[in-house]
Amino acid sequence: MTKISVTSIGVSGDDGFAALGARWRCLEQRAGNSFFQSWTWMGCLVKERFPDPVLVEATEHGETVALALFNRRRRLGGGTLWLGESGDAVMDRPYIECNGVLTLAGQEPRLTAACLGALRAAWPATHDLRLSGIDDMTLDAARRTLGGVWVERSLPAPFADLDSARRAGGNYLAGRSANTRQQLRRSARAFEATGPLTVTRAETAADAHAALDALAPLHQATWLARGETGCFSEPFFGRFHHALIDRGMPRGEVDLLRVTAGERIVGILYNFRYRGGMLAYQSGFDYAGVDGPRKPGLTCHHEAIRFALTEDLGRYEFLAGDDRYKRSLSDGGSTLHWARAGTAWSPWLLRRRVAAWVRGRAIAHN
Repeated sequence: MTKISVTSIGVSGDDGFAALGARWRCLEQRAGNSFFQSWTWMGCLVKERFPDPVLVEATEHGETVALALFNRRRRLGGGTLWLGESGDAVMDRPYIECNGVLTLAGQEPRLTAACLGALRAAWPATHDLRLSGIDDMTLDAARRTLGGVWVERSLPAPFADLDSARRAGGNYLAGRSANTRQQLRRSARAFEATGPLTVTRAETAADAHAALDALAPLHQATWLARGETGCFSEPFFGRFHHALIDRGMPRGEVDLLRVTAGERIVGILYNFRYRGGMLAYQSGFDYAGVDGPRKPGLTCHHEAIRFALTEDLGRYEFLAGDDRYKRSLSDGGSTLHWARAGTAWSPWLLRRRVAAWVRGRAIAHN
């Protein structure tokens, strides 16, 4: 029999989170979770990110079979529960994807629905739930158990199937379009005029910290040129990821890859490595003086894919986004959703219904 507890106390403070981390790691060994559901990510600066934590835990025969950590953001007349996030824009700048309830492998739909249902029964009618970066299965479980669910956006999450490339003789480029192959070859020739293209992985935490520090200004220069602020404009983003490097490097879960052409940096990729896959999370490319056929982003990801092939990894995952380079380099994909759920009397759902009614009246009047 499945027993599910929903508690807002008992995990706050260093001791409580340490105990939770031990249970989380134990369940990870029997789960089929993503990197973003691992304690490496979830437990990073956890006390800061979850100041008002709500824990959902399912047990069967005395063993933990599902865990989900939420943070509650209170407001006048209600509140919001955020799965795997703080609900604070600065704290959530480290973007979460592939989010969900951590469950025993093979039991994901049943246990996810059970945990969300238990949370739904426990929260006040004035509270709503935010589910960021969830997959189709989690969205389906939410729709079956949470009442009103509103999908605010959905994004493709492309990936390159490296196992398929190996079965095809290891020729990854053979599966790309003629235009993509031409662009990659022309870009590589142009960069190699200054020296051979090389991928160097940071092998120590110190090297990884230095690589992330070198990546940040490249990333910021690109986004500032577009009129955007860039992730590193918020100090917490860099602090979180430096802490994540310290947590993930000893476990082999962080890859900082420098791509160079001779002595020149083409770009730096900040990737995660988890359960046989490489996840392209953040990047910085040197666009200074780049013209003609040189394509730093496309070239760096291609070189990283070639590196991943030598590491015997099964996938190169681009995560959420419909960027052209992701489509060009991928041959598979899934969909991630950002959703909100609430009871029939949830304030935000009532507001949406009133807004929809007003729009309907306006359309009918016209």
